[in-house]
Amino acid sequence: MKIIILGAGQVGGTLAEHLASEANDITVVDTDSERLRDLGDRLDIRTVQGRASLPTVLRQAGADDADMLVAVTNSDETNMVACQVAYSLFHTPTKIARVRESAYLTREELFDNDHIPVDVLISPEQVVTNYIKRLIEHPGSLQVIDFAEGKAQLVAVRAYYGGPLVGQQLRQIRAHMPNVDTRVAAIFRRDRPITPRGDTVIEADDEVFFIAAKKDIRAVMGELRRIDETNKRVVIAGGGQIGERLAEAIESRYQVKIIEMNPARCRHLSDTLESTVVLQGSASDKDLMLEENIADADIFLALTNDDEANIMASLLAKRLGARKVMTIINNPAYVDLVQGGDIDIAISPQLATIGTLLAHVRRGDIVSVHSLRRGAAEAIEAVAHGDAKSSKVVGKAIEDIALPPGTTIGAIIRDEEVLIAHDDTVIESGDHVILFVVDKKHIRDVEKLFHVGLSFF
Repeated sequence: MKIIILGAGQVGGTLAEHLASEANDITVVDTDSERLRDLGDRLDIRTVQGRASLPTVLRQAGADDADMLVAVTNSDETNMVACQVAYSLFHTPTKIARVRESAYLTREELFDNDHIPVDVLISPEQVVTNYIKRLIEHPGSLQVIDFAEGKAQLVAVRAYYGGPLVGQQLRQIRAHMPNVDTRVAAIFRRDRPITPRGDTVIEADDEVFFIAAKKDIRAVMGELRRIDETNKRVVIAGGGQIGERLAEAIESRYQVKIIEMNPARCRHLSDTLESTVVLQGSASDKDLMLEENIADADIFLALTNDDEANIMASLLAKRLGARKVMTIINNPAYVDLVQGGDIDIAISPQLATIGTLLAHVRRGDIVSVHSLRRGAAEAIEAVAHGDAKSSKVVGKAIEDIALPPGTTIGAIIRDEEVLIAHDDTVIESGDHVILFVVDKKHIRDVEKLFHVGLSFF
């Protein structure tokens, strides 16, 4: 697939990295020559320096025969104009734009071929907000992913000493929970993937990914670790777009405080939010944190745009007694450095957003793609089509499907029913199949499984 990415920032660069390893023809456009040089040195891609919305620059990037344009520059307006130019002059089939400003996003009638021709809108702030909200709703989770509009969920937890299943084989799950069906999709032990089998023994500190119907998630978590107390008090450092959206989404169920430096922004938050307490000041101010009883906070969230400020505020909050600390980290190099110590969860906005983009790039009928473990693995929701003659999966039991190495099928959603995958489960046309892919070099092989007819040759 020939793809033009506009913007070589964190999201554009991360997307280029994902796609370049999958035999796509990638061109990245940006005004910053240093960013382009860095990407060009590391990846097998073309780069073009120039303003992303200019017809001459897009033509130089190969817009005449591109299959897809992904506009993820820092400017909403540049992204929208680039999609208009690609549609009007080059008839680009698929146009994806990152749009942050909610004033645009709330007017859906703007985005169609008669106005601004954007096929897919990506709002990183909303994606990250939803991601954090799910973590708050599932105390003890490291990652929570919805499939089939929330009917099934994939949850990552760290197995703790004393958990009922720690030290036991996976096949014991059914004995422990005869009325709950679940499947462990993958285990990471000391950062190395382990393909789960019936005789695999769960060890303390294993990162365990399991899939189950949404109603059964809490019961399964209780088998792997102590169930954390329900979250009640949430403190947010940073009243920007993510901080505001998150507070708005959770303030009816939790006691929420926002700490924000900017006085004008504080006034806006006070006027907009209903029950959230807004405090002007710095989350790195020890006296303020003590005064606001940070030790009573169930969750502290550092959501500013400054990685260093987020890290320092999070370390202070944890030291002063906050029960759980989550931090947004924009620099991917920092994520692995900070997570798991005093900072419980490091959230990468790029990796949270990248799955939304990848779902539209993948071949076959891919509904959603989710990056797991900071990009080390992927969870994919694919739809099976065809019949036993035209499909490699329809009409076959899971044990008879030639899955690529490191790939497991976790669950199948059939209409309203969540079917946890077992060896004798037969896939039918129209099923939503949830796959976990540990080795990303086999992504293309997974896509081919869900092609119909001659297209997989």
